[in-house]
Amino acid sequence: MPTPKQMEKLAAEAARRRDLSPAAPEAPLPAEYGESVLKDPRADATGAEMRQRRLSEVQRHVLRISCRRCERTVEIQTADAVRLYGGNAVWKDVAQRLLDNTCQQRTGRHEEDGCWPAFETS
Repeated sequence: MPTPKQMEKLAAEAARRRDLSPAAPEAPLPAEYGESVLKDPRADATGAEMRQRRLSEVQRHVLRISCRRCERTVEIQTADAVRLYGGNAVWKDVAQRLLDNTCQQRTGRHEEDGCWPAFETS
């Protein structure tokens, strides 16, 4: 068990370290952080805008689409998608086609057949 003097010394050292810590939770973020977030090329595209992009405009290496219905995920490299569907193809249409080509939920009714795409933004 530390003595009262040692406890005071440890508490003072901990307070000093806390004051030197740049990542304190209540400290405001530096201005550079906000600027770097806004300069990130992914910041200017919302999910809807990303879905409407042509494959030739997509900067990601791997494209990923998942189904909300059967929870299946399909991935394809952007280069392969361009080769198969063309650079002018819209990512949303390509993603739906990828899911439909391997759909496992076939009921026979047009309204119910097919997968329900969930576009991942990461």
